Amino acid sequence: MVDISSVLEPGFLVRHPGHPEWGVGQVQSNIPGRVTVMFEHAGKVVIDPNRVALVIEYST
Repeated sequence: MVDISSVLEPGFLVRHPGHPEWGVGQVQSNIPGRVTVMFEHAGKVVIDPNRVALVIEYST
């Protein structure tokens, strides 16, 4: 299994798989053990990437 948090950089668009109602979020920072994301409908959320595998949002 690939550690997705290792590729997340500021500016990446992501979704939280457990909270689809939060909408798309933009990664603000990624330091070991903490990814800070600004979500459309939830504001700033600090996520432990060892507990939540954020989903990268691809645009076409």
